[in-house]
Amino acid sequence: MPLLGADDDPTDPTAVSVRTSGSTGDPKRVLLSASALLASAAATHDRLGGAGRWLLALPAQHIAGMQVLVRSLVAGTTPVVMDLNDGFTARGFTEATRRLRGRRLYTSLVPTQITRILDDPEATEALRRYDAVLVGGSAVNPALLERSGARLVTTYGMSETAGGCVYDGVPLDGVTVELERGRIVIGGPTVARGYLGAPFTDRRVITNDHGYWENDRLVVTGRLDSMIISGGVNIAPGPVEDVLHRMPGVAEVVVVGVPDPEWGQRVAAALVLTPGASAPTLAEVRARVTDELSARSAPRQLVVLEHLPLRGPGKPDRAAITKILEGT
Repeated sequence: MPLLGADDDPTDPTAVSVRTSGSTGDPKRVLLSASALLASAAATHDRLGGAGRWLLALPAQHIAGMQVLVRSLVAGTTPVVMDLNDGFTARGFTEATRRLRGRRLYTSLVPTQITRILDDPEATEALRRYDAVLVGGSAVNPALLERSGARLVTTYGMSETAGGCVYDGVPLDGVTVELERGRIVIGGPTVARGYLGAPFTDRRVITNDHGYWENDRLVVTGRLDSMIISGGVNIAPGPVEDVLHRMPGVAEVVVVGVPDPEWGQRVAAALVLTPGASAPTLAEVRARVTDELSARSAPRQLVVLEHLPLRGPGKPDRAAITKILEGT
């Protein structure tokens, strides 16, 4: 039975229903046709240099993991599947990579997994075996790209676009990206049919993300609903996170707005450090952001965590991080 009833296309019916992470509210059911999934897989292989053998290191119920299975099906290969029952570990990644054989080796990871891998020398060497590692789900620390010594391909996309559809800032073949007052709008053959009971129009998805073009590459600055309004000034967390990512010893960072009686919201940052690193002081953080951006963008609160709370396939849980900062 078609999931969208009269809105479904009998020539290209809905193939799968993927549940979103609910980062912007209640989770939704995204309806993807077989043609969208296959178009994404074909465009990915074209961009990476050809089909290959994949390691599945993400839950298959999320779009990034599901697309590893689709790409393997299209390539006629069998993926190596990591055991994630006890969570992702660097040792498990190393052992799974040893089982991977083929001419081209690929995997798809989230930044938190990359961080754990780079803390382990054996896992780091395993990472460097791959011809390409797709990294998405949240902003990527530029230092990770430099430290890895591997071919890390940053991806931007979502369940509504059958996964990553912009690689290293460049849309995949057939994918269109437009900016409507800074809001990112994506079109093309990889776009979903719509949400359960709410089809998209003209195969376009109006995202809740903000971005701009720089040297013909898309730069995503963050979600519009994550914008911080402090003292009447709009502050995008993305650029602040980029600055803090470049500070020595910072492995992961999330910047959020915390209620403030004077400013409305104050800029606050949660950091995770690399092993053995010393935490920067709030004064050091403020000075760095003020120098590179502005005093208004500089965090007024700082907390160091052992790990970031996550949701979905590995996205930082901004709501949970905000609550932590509110309680400190």
